[in-house]
Amino acid sequence: MASDEVKHDYHLVQPSAWPIIGSVAAFLTAVGAIAYFQTLKEQPPLFGVLSGWWLLVLGLLMLVYTFIGWWRDVIKESVVNGDHTPVVKLHLRYGMILFIASEVMFFVAWFWAYFNAAFFPNAINLPAWPPVNIATFDPWDIPLLNTLVLLTSGTTVTWAHHAVQTGDQKGAINGLGITILLGMLFTALQAYEYVHAAFPFAGNVYGATFFMATGFHGFHVIVGTIFLIVCWFRARAGHFTPERHFGFEAAAWYWHFVDVVWLFLFASIYVWGAGSLVAAH
Repeated sequence: MASDEVKHDYHLVQPSAWPIIGSVAAFLTAVGAIAYFQTLKEQPPLFGVLSGWWLLVLGLLMLVYTFIGWWRDVIKESVVNGDHTPVVKLHLRYGMILFIASEVMFFVAWFWAYFNAAFFPNAINLPAWPPVNIATFDPWDIPLLNTLVLLTSGTTVTWAHHAVQTGDQKGAINGLGITILLGMLFTALQAYEYVHAAFPFAGNVYGATFFMATGFHGFHVIVGTIFLIVCWFRARAGHFTPERHFGFEAAAWYWHFVDVVWLFLFASIYVWGAGSLVAAH
């Protein structure tokens, strides 16, 4: 039966070792992180032997190795083998839509935590929100600049998407390159903002909700930037054509999702949640 001609539009993937390798890597990363956090708290090492950071580093390296190998195989299925038929690409789009929907619900949880504290401060023994001793960020300083950076990056990634659809390889490469630089600039500005924060992460509910919401968004920006870097190398290699470019399309969708989430963060946490006491520039 293996030698029979395929008579359907679906792609049955070949047996792969990547799922089991990725599972082991994720397990080692989780155990290594717990062991490392135990040492930070000056607690006894996990199980009496797993101290230090070496297990965490090993797990992370295995995860990176899994990502590279698995992505390479998927690219080969699409570009070399031609296994991504229109039906397969349609289902890949469904999968990406469901993934972004799950990410939306992830951020809903952080917004819920923030608004629960903001609307009902008395329930957490606070007289007002934000707390009177918290110097919040000036929303019209770095946060506004970061908003402009992300909105501009949304424009450049759309330019690159249009270039791919029209067969303009140079335009796609240039648009992706500018978007990547803007993503890196956003991350650098947010890191600078965190270093100069007038409130800590621990010990207060404002710092916890602020850093969890904006920090996870920053993590998604880093992931999206890596996603776009991979697409930039693929564009240079000529992998994207007007008929075959879902890998880039998925990256563009993800980047627009990151843009929209930031607009909600900027409006709700930075502007609406700004207190009377604002940190110095």
